[in-house]
Amino acid sequence: MTEQQRTSQQNRALHKYLSLLAEELDRNGHTLQDVVKAIKKAEIRPTPNALKEVVWKPMQEIMLGKKSTTELTKLEVDQVYEMVNAFIGREFHFHIPFPAEEHDNLAGSSADYPVMK
Repeated sequence: MTEQQRTSQQNRALHKYLSLLAEELDRNGHTLQDVVKAIKKAEIRPTPNALKEVVWKPMQEIMLGKKSTTELTKLEVDQVYEMVNAFIGREFHFHIPFPAEEHDNLAGSSADYPVMK
């Protein structure tokens, strides 16, 4: 038996819940960093999409005032990468060179790229 997709009412309720939750956390003086720090009982593995939403986009928006990666120029991609790379290096003691599209197989796995420690 195939599970049914969520209903539009559930989708609206989910977004309303998240809005109410965000407002209440903010009203009580909590930041997103506070919430992330509190999630110690559950292991959440990093995924490309999660890293884009939690690391790349916030840095991009702070640096450039742009919400979507589709708005970035070639130079801005490099600038955001440098900031993300510096943060990862400082916090986790490694960095991954940015893949160069003219030299690398961008569809390759992470095992294809060097990790610098």
